[in-house]
Amino acid sequence: MSKKSARIAALIESCRGKDLDAHYLGYFDCFNRGLFYESHDVLEELWLPGRRGPDGNFYKGLIQLAGAFVLMEKDRLHPAARLFKLSRGNLQQYSAIHQQLDLRLVLTLIAEWIERLEGTDFATNPLKTTKAPKLSLVNEAPDGL
Repeated sequence: MSKKSARIAALIESCRGKDLDAHYLGYFDCFNRGLFYESHDVLEELWLPGRRGPDGNFYKGLIQLAGAFVLMEKDRLHPAARLFKLSRGNLQQYSAIHQQLDLRLVLTLIAEWIERLEGTDFATNPLKTTKAPKLSLVNEAPDGL
């Protein structure tokens, strides 16, 4: 096992044994803790073998979303905006709720961060003045059904 694989296994350990893939759940856990690079790595391990499959662009879009925040952490604001737009393009291909993720909310989040970047003509890094977003999954069926 490579160092990277061992690190990813440790990151997703608490996500094993649930209904959704541990890498997918680990992505959200890392993302919500502000570990954007790690969330990218965790989901990439799920995406790579199935990148040409039906969820390939979905995972790619989520990886790009995390990558945009990695770039913002590095003050690379123009590339971050481009990556947000690539993420949006990939995620728009899926239904409003896909794999228990409300993509309408994610697409709104992306639009807001693009506006924060472009609205100041890339003069300020909004990640330094605004809390990083959090992502959450929704239940596919309402409670009680």
